[in-house]
Amino acid sequence: TTGWRGSPASSRNNRVADLSNPILQPWARESLRKLNALAFSEPLFLTPKERCWPIGVPGWLLYPVTPVYFLQTPKEVVLVWQEDHMVRHIYLTDKHSPNVKPSWFGESIGHYENSDTLVVDTIGLNTKTFVDSYQTPHTEQLHVVERYHMMEGGKAIEAVAHVEDPGAFTTPWTAYQRYRRVEQG
Repeated sequence: TTGWRGSPASSRNNRVADLSNPILQPWARESLRKLNALAFSEPLFLTPKERCWPIGVPGWLLYPVTPVYFLQTPKEVVLVWQEDHMVRHIYLTDKHSPNVKPSWFGESIGHYENSDTLVVDTIGLNTKTFVDSYQTPHTEQLHVVERYHMMEGGKAIEAVAHVEDPGAFTTPWTAYQRYRRVEQG
C-alpha cells in the first residue's frame, strides 16, 4: 500500500503559543494564555489529538506525523489517518447542504482543477476542534479552503489551506504542508 507522510514535529515538548500574534481576536488570545500556563506547569500537556479526539480542519494538515491514505471514488475522496484511524470525507458535489450541522470535520465539498489539484471547501466545523497543535480556538464561522496539488511526478503532494474566521482572527491566513509518498509493505 502507499501512504503519504508529512513533516514530523521537531519536538515532543509542550507547545506554547505566541500570544503576540496580531491576528488573534482578544478572546482567542486569552484562551491561548490559559493553555500556555498549563503547558508551563504540566510535565506533559496533551493536545486533544494526543487524547485520540478528532482534530478537525485545518488541524488535519498540521499533525502529519503518520501516513494519510487518499481513497478516490466517483462521488467522494476519503482521507484516512493510519495512526488514529480518523476518516474524513470530501464529497465531490456541486455545493454545500442547505443546513450544515456543525461536526468535528464539518462538511467538505471538493472538485478537481486540472487533473492534479483537489480543491476542498469546508464549513460547519464545531468548536470542539482547534486550528493547530497549539490549540488555537475558532468559532463556527470557520471556513477553510484546501488545495491538494500532486507534484514531482506523483511522488509528493503540496497542501495549502486558506483559513478565514472573523470571530477568531482579524485576517485570513494560509498554512502549507507537503506530503511525500511512502511505500509500505
